[in-house]
Amino acid sequence: MREVAFIKQNKEKWLNFEKSIFGKNLKNPDELASLYIQLVNDLSYAQTYYPKSKTILYLNNLAAKAFQKIYKTKREDTNRFIHFWKIEVPLIVYEHRRYVLYAFAIFLSFVAIGALSAAYDDSFVRLILSDGYVNETLENIEAGDPVAVYKSGSNWGSFIGITLNNLMVGINSFVLGIFGGLGTAYYMLHNGIMVGAFQFFFYKEGVLWESVRGIWIHGSMEIFAIVIEGAAGLILGASILFPKTYSRMISFKMGFKNGVKILISTFPFTIAAGFLEGYVTRYSNTMPNWLSVGIILFTLSLISFYYLVYPFILNSKMKKIYAAI
Repeated sequence: MREVAFIKQNKEKWLNFEKSIFGKNLKNPDELASLYIQLVNDLSYAQTYYPKSKTILYLNNLAAKAFQKIYKTKREDTNRFIHFWKIEVPLIVYEHRRYVLYAFAIFLSFVAIGALSAAYDDSFVRLILSDGYVNETLENIEAGDPVAVYKSGSNWGSFIGITLNNLMVGINSFVLGIFGGLGTAYYMLHNGIMVGAFQFFFYKEGVLWESVRGIWIHGSMEIFAIVIEGAAGLILGASILFPKTYSRMISFKMGFKNGVKILISTFPFTIAAGFLEGYVTRYSNTMPNWLSVGIILFTLSLISFYYLVYPFILNSKMKKIYAAI
């Protein structure tokens, strides 16, 4: 749909909504909340298909003021919550899909560097993982349980500690994107090299399969979420370096807002990964292969679908809807 047609189709609705919000005849909160969701839908569509349009500024400003008006005495309802996860985040991910691609390319490159470095330098793994960790893991391998390190501590203690640490890693990775994305790249370098060296270490010791069926029970969502958080940081950095036709401040605000939404969307996956690490990974050597592999494939498929497949499905669906209008 052309932008002119989009504006013509929705102009009357926007103006009526604006009058309802700021006029004397204020509609009831539930009706306004429903209209607000429609407005946010239009804003998401405009951000996707008309990224340089002034329509975005108008809708964004109207949505912000309307939000304060509608929800000043009323908590967000379930529809707004569902809309965030079902519509808003996937459309933002689609809009910034190239940064998701960049994040995966950067991270996987660092994983390869970590693996190659470990292959050609025997001391590299100890440098990255520490002598204490390597020695303990070698002892566990000799004892027949390569991933025994994940069984230390209580279930709930491990879950809480690991989850809080991973949440902070994601937040820091995003926030440091303010330095033109370099801070985010550093976090991805650190984590990517660690993963590469880590897995090569198990390969070299002849227990790669045992490590994969154990560690990646939680690692599938944990590592994937780290990459998506990296993409959010790159979006923030790009908003500062490449403001396009916007002022640098407006571009930064848009990049920050979109990046925060993507960051928040990873939290449930990070929490789920922490739960699996605290309560499930420790039993990987006693569970059958089909179960551990099934958990890995399910968790990987779930997060992959949400960030790599569903945004394209939703975008295609919205195209058809607006084309039919």
